[in-house]
Formats: sequence, structure tokens, C-alpha cells
Amino acid sequence: MGNYNFDEIIPRRETGSAKWGYFDEDVLPLWVADMDFRLPQEIIDALKTRAEHGLFGYEFGSETLKTTIVERLSRLYNWTITPEDIMLLPGVIPGLSMAVKAFSKAGNKALIQTPVYFPFYNVTTEQGVGHNLAPLTLNDNDGLLHYTIDEAAFEAKIDFKTDIFILCNPHNPVGRVWTRDELTAMADACLKHDTLIISDEIHSDLIFDDYAHIPIASLSPEVSAKTITLMATSKSFNMPGLGAAYAIITDAGLREKFSAALWSIGAHAYTMGLVGTLAAYQHGDAWLKEALTYMQANRDFTADFLRKELPQVKFTCPEGTYLMWLDFRALNIEKIGDFLLEKARVSLNDGAWFGEDGVGFARINLACPRSTLEQALLRIRDAVQAL
Repeated sequence: MGNYNFDEIIPRRETGSAKWGYFDEDVLPLWVADMDFRLPQEIIDALKTRAEHGLFGYEFGSETLKTTIVERLSRLYNWTITPEDIMLLPGVIPGLSMAVKAFSKAGNKALIQTPVYFPFYNVTTEQGVGHNLAPLTLNDNDGLLHYTIDEAAFEAKIDFKTDIFILCNPHNPVGRVWTRDELTAMADACLKHDTLIISDEIHSDLIFDDYAHIPIASLSPEVSAKTITLMATSKSFNMPGLGAAYAIITDAGLREKFSAALWSIGAHAYTMGLVGTLAAYQHGDAWLKEALTYMQANRDFTADFLRKELPQVKFTCPEGTYLMWLDFRALNIEKIGDFLLEKARVSLNDGAWFGEDGVGFARINLACPRSTLEQALLRIRDAVQAL
């Protein structure tokens, strides 16, 4: 037995939760990517202490926080940065938006690997930046899905208007933790064509089995000088509501342009997010280790259930993230998300949200108590069997 109770059912409907409050009360929500787990007490206590101070003005973030981030990246990834390389943000999506604003322009294009986290489309389209899509290669091993990169096809998608590549590492929704060889191939292609890398690494702490996260900017000084890395505690320590993330930009010129984009809209990290981030990095590793063990067991439970009870549904076995990608295409249902909501009373993210390559798929969130997960899977099985 561990020190934390991840089986606890914590009511969330009355808290304004987007995940739990969007649908009717009889719907089980396993869609929005946040956890249903209570944070470690050390983080809660740090937030209480800061609240009792009673003043909440604008903050730049403490040197202690930046030093802690520097030490953590060195320890986990052997990646050497300085406190000056860190820029604090209100969230990763605002960071993505500001990076697109700073380093691309209307009429140019972003390289995106599909299926992928849907805000990648939003932050580009809304600024007039188009897309060059480099679909991931889907491999099916007797129902177990695994995505890889076609390196030649990836580079072929970089044309003279492709000034940015938005990378998702680990990848949402397919759960890949990209290898050093895969990252090197992507980085080399971007360096060759002078394409800036914007790397969303928000799930970097959420790694299963013996896989290892490698920040793409850590590959070499040359890659680092052409990369904007975005990280946060919001996924790994379940704090998206607190409002904090950070960009790591080692090139001073890129930092200056990014900073100008942030100041143009007054974007800044929020007090409680900064407090929570520091407390998580100082005191949260034991909790995170147990949470990963629990979510990995949820992953394996789901895989076993699908093999036995729903062999028509293929799936990924995520190497990272707490998100599993389910292939319902064999059922020939036009809108799988609507079907699951109406017939199973379970909310998953419809794969179409992630691009055309996601049509017929759905994304399920495994970061919940086992009893919630099991109930949702049973409902899905019964709805499918009733077809």
C-alpha cells in the first residue's frame, strides 16, 4: 500500500469543474485531461500559507522557483539551462499562441503531426497561419496500435513557407514518448530548412514503464538555439486551474521576440500557479511516483478489458500521458463521441477533434479512480453489444 489513496471518489460537480460539470449528472466524464486525484498535502499547505498572506499583486516568480527548475531539468534530463532561459507563463496554450505570434505570420505555415492535440490547430488558424500536415504512421499489431514517424515524409512537408514546427512530446493523443533517434531526425530536418521548433512538453513527467522523456532542445546546442520548449506542472500534478507554465528559450534573440509577444497582451503567470509549481517540484515527487504506478495499472486494466470484452476496439498502450487512444472504426459509427454519450452515458473526446486522422477514434482519460474507469468501460461494452 502506498501513502496516497487514488481510489478515493472526490465529488467535483459543485466546484465548477469543466470535466464534471459540462454534461448531465448521469454522464461519466473521461474526456478533459485533468486528474480526479487529490494533490499531496504539501502542495495544499503551500497554497494555504500563501493565501493567508493576504496580498496577491503581480509577480515575476521567485529566483528559487527558477533555480529549482534548472536543477530539476539537469537531474532528470541532463539538460543544462540557466535561470535566464526561463520565462513564466499563464499556461502552455497561451505559450503556444505567443510563440506562433512571435515566430510566424499570416500566410506562412506550421508543420503539425496528426492526429494531434486540437489547440495546435486553433493557435495557428486564429492567427492566419496555415498547416502542413505530416500524419503519423499507424501500425496495427493484432489490435495493439503503435504510431511512428515517416522521416522522409516529415521532411517533405517542410516547404519555403514552413517557418515553425509544433511538436507534441510526449504525444497527445497517441501516447508516444519519442526516442532520441526520432527526435534527432525531426530536429535535423528542421535545422536543415531553418524551421523553428515549438515543443509542447507538458506531459514530460508522465512516463510509464522504462521509457524516458528527452526534451528535443537537449539534443545539442544547435537544436536548443532553434527551439521554444513549453512545460508545466498542470498535467503531472493536476493544477491547470492555478495558471502557471514556463517556456525555456536558450537563445537571447528568440527570448526577446517571445517576451515582446507576451507583453503585447499582458500575459503573466498567476500567484497560486507559481506557488503550486514550486511546492510540486520541491515536495511532490513521491506523490507523482505513486500516481504513475496507479495510472499505469489503469492503462493495463483497460487494455485487458478491451481484449476480453471489446475485441472490436483497437487501442494504443501509451508510453506516456494518462490518455489512451481507442479505435472504434470497426463499428462503422459516424460520430463515436455522440454515440458513447447518448448510448453509454460516457463522455470521451471524439477523435475528430484531433484531425481527420482521428475520425472513428476516441480518447479516454485514465487519471481517475479504478471504480470510475471500470464503470465507464462496462457502460461502453454494453452500448456496443446492444448495436
